[in-house]
Amino acid sequence: MKIAAIMMAGLAASALGGCIQVKAPDKPIEINLNVKVQQEVVVRLEKDAKDLINNNPELFPQ
Repeated sequence: MKIAAIMMAGLAASALGGCIQVKAPDKPIEINLNVKVQQEVVVRLEKDAKDLINNNPELFPQ
């Protein structure tokens, strides 16, 4: 009885083994992390521009 159950489980596993296919994607997976980097760059540029305007008011007359 126990041997028959093991044989049936092995037969079921071998029958299902051909149904599953694992294939690597054609293109690499891309993770986009530009959001935080762009925010930091914008903040730094904004601060540098404000400092430039405050230190050189003759360059940017109002």
